[in-house]
Amino acid sequence: MHALIRILDRVASGLALLGALGIAAILVQVTADVVLRYLFNTPVPATLELVSRYYMIAIAFFPLAWVERRGEMVTVDVFSGVYGERGIRILDTAMSVLGALIYAALAWTTLSKAVTEYNIGSVVMSLTVSVPVWPTYWVLPFAFAVAAIVSLARAALLATGGGFPPAEGRDAFAADEVRP
Repeated sequence: MHALIRILDRVASGLALLGALGIAAILVQVTADVVLRYLFNTPVPATLELVSRYYMIAIAFFPLAWVERRGEMVTVDVFSGVYGERGIRILDTAMSVLGALIYAALAWTTLSKAVTEYNIGSVVMSLTVSVPVWPTYWVLPFAFAVAAIVSLARAALLATGGGFPPAEGRDAFAADEVRP
Protein backbone atom coordinates (compact mmCIF):
# COMPACT_ATOMS: atom_id res chain seq x y z
CA MET A 1 0.00 0.00 0.00
CA HIS A 2 2.92 2.33 0.71
CA ALA A 3 4.18 1.91 -2.85
CA LEU A 4 0.74 2.83 -4.18
CA ILE A 5 0.66 5.93 -1.98
CA ARG A 6 4.09 7.01 -3.24
CA ILE A 7 3.00 6.51 -6.85
CA LEU A 8 -0.23 8.44 -6.28
CA ASP A 9 1.73 11.23 -4.58
CA ARG A 10 4.09 11.51 -7.53
CA VAL A 11 1.34 11.38 -10.14
CA ALA A 12 -0.84 13.91 -8.29
CA SER A 13 2.12 16.23 -7.73
CA GLY A 14 3.18 15.90 -11.36
CA LEU A 15 -0.30 16.77 -12.56
CA ALA A 16 -0.43 19.76 -10.21
CA LEU A 17 2.92 20.87 -11.62
CA LEU A 18 1.49 20.64 -15.14
CA GLY A 19 -1.38 22.84 -14.01
CA ALA A 20 1.11 25.34 -12.59
CA LEU A 21 3.06 25.27 -15.85
CA GLY A 22 -0.21 26.13 -17.59
CA ILE A 23 -0.35 29.33 -15.55
CA ALA A 24 3.23 30.16 -16.50
CA ALA A 25 2.49 29.42 -20.16
CA ILE A 26 -0.49 31.76 -20.13
CA LEU A 27 1.65 34.49 -18.59
CA VAL A 28 4.39 34.09 -21.18
CA GLN A 29 2.13 33.75 -24.23
CA VAL A 30 -0.27 36.57 -23.36
CA THR A 31 2.62 38.89 -22.49
CA ALA A 32 4.37 38.04 -25.76
CA ASP A 33 1.11 38.54 -27.67
CA VAL A 34 0.50 41.98 -26.14
CA VAL A 35 4.10 43.13 -26.64
CA LEU A 36 4.32 41.90 -30.22
CA ARG A 37 0.85 43.16 -31.08
CA TYR A 38 1.41 46.72 -29.84
CA LEU A 39 5.10 47.20 -30.61
CA PHE A 40 5.41 45.33 -33.90
CA ASN A 41 1.79 44.91 -35.02
CA THR A 42 2.38 41.14 -35.16
CA PRO A 43 0.28 39.14 -32.69
CA VAL A 44 1.20 35.64 -31.61
CA PRO A 45 -1.00 33.31 -33.67
CA ALA A 46 -3.76 31.36 -31.92
CA THR A 47 -3.25 32.90 -28.48
CA LEU A 48 -6.94 32.83 -27.63
CA GLU A 49 -7.32 29.23 -28.80
CA LEU A 50 -4.25 27.99 -26.93
CA VAL A 51 -5.18 29.80 -23.73
CA SER A 52 -8.80 28.66 -23.73
CA ARG A 53 -8.35 25.16 -25.16
CA TYR A 54 -5.03 24.07 -23.66
CA TYR A 55 -3.83 26.15 -20.72
CA MET A 56 -7.16 26.70 -18.98
CA ILE A 57 -8.02 23.00 -19.24
CA ALA A 58 -4.67 22.08 -17.68
CA ILE A 59 -5.09 24.64 -14.91
CA ALA A 60 -8.61 23.52 -14.05
CA PHE A 61 -8.36 19.74 -14.24
CA PHE A 62 -4.80 18.52 -13.72
CA PRO A 63 -4.66 19.53 -10.03
CA LEU A 64 -7.84 17.58 -9.10
CA ALA A 65 -5.93 14.51 -7.87
CA TRP A 66 -3.51 16.69 -5.92
CA VAL A 67 -6.37 18.46 -4.15
CA GLU A 68 -8.06 15.11 -3.42
CA ARG A 69 -4.82 13.65 -2.12
CA ARG A 70 -4.39 16.55 0.26
CA GLY A 71 -8.02 16.31 1.36
CA GLU A 72 -8.57 19.95 0.51
CA MET A 73 -11.82 19.82 -1.40
CA VAL A 74 -14.56 22.09 -0.12
CA THR A 75 -16.13 20.67 3.04
CA VAL A 76 -18.93 21.79 5.32
CA ASP A 77 -18.42 20.96 8.98
CA VAL A 78 -21.71 22.18 10.41
CA PHE A 79 -22.36 19.04 12.45
CA SER A 80 -18.80 17.79 12.91
CA GLY A 81 -18.93 18.34 16.67
CA VAL A 82 -21.95 16.03 16.96
CA TYR A 83 -20.48 13.01 15.17
CA GLY A 84 -17.25 12.55 17.04
CA GLU A 85 -14.05 11.11 15.62
CA ARG A 86 -15.55 7.79 14.49
CA GLY A 87 -18.56 9.44 12.83
CA ILE A 88 -16.36 11.89 10.99
CA ARG A 89 -14.13 9.08 9.76
CA ILE A 90 -17.21 7.20 8.48
CA LEU A 91 -18.51 10.33 6.75
CA ASP A 92 -15.10 11.10 5.24
CA THR A 93 -14.84 7.52 3.99
CA ALA A 94 -18.34 7.66 2.48
CA MET A 95 -17.61 11.00 0.82
CA SER A 96 -14.37 9.67 -0.61
CA VAL A 97 -16.23 6.70 -2.10
CA LEU A 98 -18.95 8.98 -3.47
CA GLY A 99 -16.32 11.31 -4.89
CA ALA A 100 -14.55 8.37 -6.54
CA LEU A 101 -17.82 7.24 -8.11
CA ILE A 102 -18.53 10.72 -9.44
CA TYR A 103 -14.99 11.08 -10.80
CA ALA A 104 -15.24 7.65 -12.43
CA ALA A 105 -18.55 8.57 -14.06
CA LEU A 106 -17.05 11.83 -15.32
CA ALA A 107 -13.99 9.97 -16.63
CA TRP A 108 -16.20 7.49 -18.47
CA THR A 109 -18.42 10.11 -20.09
CA THR A 110 -15.55 12.39 -21.09
CA LEU A 111 -13.62 9.41 -22.48
CA SER A 112 -16.26 8.82 -25.15
CA LYS A 113 -16.04 12.48 -26.20
CA ALA A 114 -12.24 12.26 -26.30
CA VAL A 115 -12.39 9.21 -28.55
CA THR A 116 -14.86 10.95 -30.86
CA GLU A 117 -12.74 14.11 -31.12
CA TYR A 118 -9.59 12.04 -31.71
CA ASN A 119 -11.26 10.03 -34.47
CA ILE A 120 -12.35 13.14 -36.36
CA GLY A 121 -9.07 14.97 -35.69
CA SER A 122 -10.77 17.99 -34.17
CA VAL A 123 -9.14 21.35 -34.94
CA VAL A 124 -10.01 25.03 -34.61
CA MET A 125 -8.95 27.70 -37.06
CA SER A 126 -7.32 30.89 -35.88
CA LEU A 127 -6.95 33.16 -38.87
CA THR A 128 -4.65 31.03 -41.03
CA VAL A 129 -3.44 28.70 -38.29
CA SER A 130 -5.04 25.31 -37.75
CA VAL A 131 -4.81 24.35 -34.06
CA PRO A 132 -5.46 20.69 -33.23
CA VAL A 133 -7.66 20.54 -30.14
CA TRP A 134 -8.37 16.83 -29.93
CA PRO A 135 -5.49 16.26 -27.43
CA THR A 136 -7.18 18.51 -24.86
CA TYR A 137 -10.20 16.23 -24.77
CA TRP A 138 -7.99 13.53 -23.24
CA VAL A 139 -7.07 15.70 -20.25
CA LEU A 140 -10.50 15.36 -18.65
CA PRO A 141 -10.87 11.56 -18.60
CA PHE A 142 -7.26 11.20 -17.47
CA ALA A 143 -7.55 13.79 -14.68
CA PHE A 144 -10.91 12.41 -13.52
CA ALA A 145 -9.60 8.82 -13.53
CA VAL A 146 -6.55 9.73 -11.45
CA ALA A 147 -8.73 11.71 -9.03
CA ALA A 148 -11.05 8.67 -8.74
CA ILE A 149 -8.11 6.40 -7.92
CA VAL A 150 -6.81 8.86 -5.31
CA SER A 151 -10.31 9.13 -3.78
CA LEU A 152 -10.61 5.33 -3.61
CA ALA A 153 -7.19 5.04 -2.00
CA ARG A 154 -8.16 7.72 0.51
CA ALA A 155 -11.41 5.88 1.27
CA ALA A 156 -9.53 2.61 1.79
CA LEU A 157 -7.03 4.26 4.11
CA LEU A 158 -9.76 5.99 6.09
CA ALA A 159 -11.83 2.79 6.33
CA THR A 160 -8.87 0.91 7.78
CA GLY A 161 -8.30 3.57 10.41
CA GLY A 162 -5.58 5.53 8.68
CA GLY A 163 -5.32 8.33 6.24
CA PHE A 164 -2.83 9.55 3.71
CA PRO A 165 0.43 10.26 5.49
CA PRO A 166 1.44 13.89 5.20
CA ALA A 167 2.98 14.59 1.82
CA GLU A 168 6.54 15.80 1.74
CA GLY A 169 6.74 19.39 2.87
CA ARG A 170 3.32 19.38 4.55
CA ASP A 171 2.82 20.38 8.12
CA ALA A 172 1.37 18.19 10.85
CA PHE A 173 -2.08 19.75 10.43
CA ALA A 174 -2.93 17.85 7.25
CA ALA A 175 -6.46 18.36 6.00
CA ASP A 176 -7.02 14.64 5.49
CA GLU A 177 -6.47 13.78 9.13
CA VAL A 178 -9.56 13.22 11.23
CA ARG A 179 -10.80 16.48 12.68
CA PRO A 180 -11.77 16.56 16.36
